[in-house]
Amino acid sequence: MTSFFKRVTPNTTNVLCIIMGGGQGTRLFPLTKERSKPAVPLAGKYRLVDVPISNCINSNLRRIYILTQFNSASLHRHIYQSYKFDQFSGGFVEILAAEQSFTNTSWYQGTADAVRKNLIHILNHSFEYILILSGDQLYRMDFRRILHQHVDTGAELTIATIPVASKDASGLGIMQIDEARRITKFVEKPKDPALLKSLALDRKNYEQLGIEGEEDYCLASMGIYVFNRDVLVQLLNNEETDFGKHIIPGAIGKRQVFSYVFQGYWEDIGTIQSFFQANLDLAAELPRFNFFDMASPIFSRPRFLPGSKINGAQIDHALVSDGCIINHAKIRESIIGIRSLVGAGSTLNRVVMMGCDYYETQESIIENEMLGKPRLGIGQNTQIENAIIDKNARIGDNCVINPAGKPADMDAPLYHIRDGVVIIPKNGIIPHGTKI
Repeated sequence: MTSFFKRVTPNTTNVLCIIMGGGQGTRLFPLTKERSKPAVPLAGKYRLVDVPISNCINSNLRRIYILTQFNSASLHRHIYQSYKFDQFSGGFVEILAAEQSFTNTSWYQGTADAVRKNLIHILNHSFEYILILSGDQLYRMDFRRILHQHVDTGAELTIATIPVASKDASGLGIMQIDEARRITKFVEKPKDPALLKSLALDRKNYEQLGIEGEEDYCLASMGIYVFNRDVLVQLLNNEETDFGKHIIPGAIGKRQVFSYVFQGYWEDIGTIQSFFQANLDLAAELPRFNFFDMASPIFSRPRFLPGSKINGAQIDHALVSDGCIINHAKIRESIIGIRSLVGAGSTLNRVVMMGCDYYETQESIIENEMLGKPRLGIGQNTQIENAIIDKNARIGDNCVINPAGKPADMDAPLYHIRDGVVIIPKNGIIPHGTKI
């Protein structure tokens, strides 16, 4: 990749970053019932939004706006508690929330519409390039590389793409490029097998693009864009609402639109299954995404919690976060979030436990016991498999939680099932002895 371009280095102080706060997040329901997608907890102690913000900070990009609209209270709180630059750096991470005004009474209608409605704030800054990112993806990228290529090629718009097997490409936006990596064609979610075959990369370009193997590959959009300032303003001078559906297809063939081909782990956390698998993978011996890479750390809110206490538990391939108390339980292939309590005799297999926002007082425990409610966390002798336990859940003693034998998608008073995964919602209560 480095030999393909002359690598003119752009001034990172001339770059403004925009992170999209996401829509209603219906495919991640019920995790998005009370929060936006970027605010969904990840890996026991982070939020999804920490990933793009950290990628920006590690790329020396310090001017970051986050556009929010739906269920944004917890996201706002997390941002303000986590990211504060000193007053001399000129950097910021700020929220631009959807708002109504005398001249505009509508909410965001799409990604492009959200940026358009905030141009009055965005254009107050001095910048040459604007980097637009999604707030709900898991990946590690040095954005200086895509900026290098953008400048080198004289691009007006650069789109980050990733090679995906042709058989997995039908649900993505697929790009076709020429030998100079200029995008010549864009098809959103192609279903026709013949069309997919025509969009496959030429095998003679595999080596140059760093692609290994004999499988047919296509280039899928990652939802990461670099625009020249004036080009963005011109492309938004219309009523089109979405970058992926409208703005970008309309720019191809009329503008200098190039592809930056990314090689690395990337996961779009768009469904419960993708969220569940991405979390569980972090407990593997060699996870595909490495949170232990201190050259490019993922930042989050400092909580000053004590180290976790393990009282005779058997733990195999699990990630245990700060401030937990785990008694004589068995935990396998699971994520244990901050401040989690797991009772003796319980078994957790393939469980994403998000933890708690606070520790329960003794008075609260006694009061809830009198009301027949379990304490925060997981009680004793409870068996849980293939489940997501959202924050502040109360799961009693002698419970069984398992999706086996149930529909892949269903809703019940105490729980939900999505993509074959049981989800106990935030602040959910599972009484003692419940069998799910």
